[in-house]
Amino acid sequence: MHARPRSISAWIVMVLGVAVSLLVLAGGGSASATQVPLAGSQACEKPAPRNDDTIHIQGCLSDARKKPPKPVAGVKIDVEDDSGKVVGNGVSNASGVFDIRLPGASIDNLGETYTVKIDKKSLPEGTALRNPKQVALKVNLKLASDVFVTFPIGNETGGGANKATQALQLAVGGLVFSLLLAMAALGLSMIFGTTGLTNFAHGELITFGALVAYGVDALPGTIRIGGTNVTMAVAIVVVIIASSAFGWVNDRALWRPLRHRGTGLIAMMVVSIGLSIMLRNIFQYVAGASTHQYSQFSSPSPWKWGPVLVTPKDVFIVVFCAIVLVLVVLALERTRLGKATRAVADNTALAAATGINVDRVITSVWVVGTMLAGLSGVLLGMTQGFDYQIGFKILLLCFAATVLGGLGTAWGAIVGALVIGLFVEVSTLIIPAELKFVGALVVLIIVLLIRPQGLLGKAQRVG
Repeated sequence: MHARPRSISAWIVMVLGVAVSLLVLAGGGSASATQVPLAGSQACEKPAPRNDDTIHIQGCLSDARKKPPKPVAGVKIDVEDDSGKVVGNGVSNASGVFDIRLPGASIDNLGETYTVKIDKKSLPEGTALRNPKQVALKVNLKLASDVFVTFPIGNETGGGANKATQALQLAVGGLVFSLLLAMAALGLSMIFGTTGLTNFAHGELITFGALVAYGVDALPGTIRIGGTNVTMAVAIVVVIIASSAFGWVNDRALWRPLRHRGTGLIAMMVVSIGLSIMLRNIFQYVAGASTHQYSQFSSPSPWKWGPVLVTPKDVFIVVFCAIVLVLVVLALERTRLGKATRAVADNTALAAATGINVDRVITSVWVVGTMLAGLSGVLLGMTQGFDYQIGFKILLLCFAATVLGGLGTAWGAIVGALVIGLFVEVSTLIIPAELKFVGALVVLIIVLLIRPQGLLGKAQRVG
């Protein structure tokens, strides 16, 4: 008798309900970024969208000593090339944002290094850089997308107490990022566990979710229920449905035919690389190379929890991700579909011999795995903006989290993501932010040298 995935729809409906209720609660009092802000009232109003083949240096200046942070307007910013020649300049506007266009097309600037300098003399009276020596930032353009930089303004750092506060603040950001990474890594781990496929197109499944949500967000006007802006809540619901359908199409149109033909895992991995490149180019054609921001939650007012600042958006992401991860893991452990999934992952031939419909189980895994990846993409876009390569940029970290926790294990992917996400953010206290991903991969190498099966994986004899 076949093990049928009859409970999968119930879990998806539950996730939909959680998304809508939490996001409405978190966004009830947030203003839409498409509204014109009053001078000094809202920091970091996003620049107007554009569709051109240029790269912009963007940033936001806000005084963190104010509660909420106060925009810092009228500050001069210069951009210099390697020779020291000024190639662009700008002034922060009423919401603290500066947007400087680099000369030439995006292809002309790839590989170039620019220096972004702030004129300290133009800072308003009573404000100062948090680090008075950090008046210049170097930017190396490796991607054809806008670059966001910032010059922190507020109390000068230094000393034990401030270091501790910084560590706590970074840990909050690390927790948010690690839970987003955990959702993406869990989807990757489920697909690998049941099919053995190392899917290099998983990053594009993440990007797909971000782009679907952006399409909903770009619709004219805002979606409101009872006066509350629920645009992003609706976008998340659409992402869940669209990503699930995209996962189903992926398996039925591509991976199932390849499995039935007996295509080897190495060949299928090469196919996934080609699929990744194809989807990435399609995404660039559809969405352009610019960095995009969602209109809602672009600059929420933070809450002060002791020494750290936390935004409603951060709280929503942490709670929502935690609920989704727990629901998926419980479904894998308690439901008939979950038990069938684990059986297929342990021994596909034996599972089929006991009457489990392997193809149906694998298709369900693709649906859930792609849904998790899409959710990760839209929530990641809410935290930092996104472009057509957002999934590709974190793909290596997804692999690292999956391998570190233990290949094919659900809790392993989550634990690995928590370790890497927290380390990536907190390590910037000691190492330059540009090297934070390198540090995470060094930790991965060290752990695997000591424990090759990963943190929660089981040692197995090979051969």
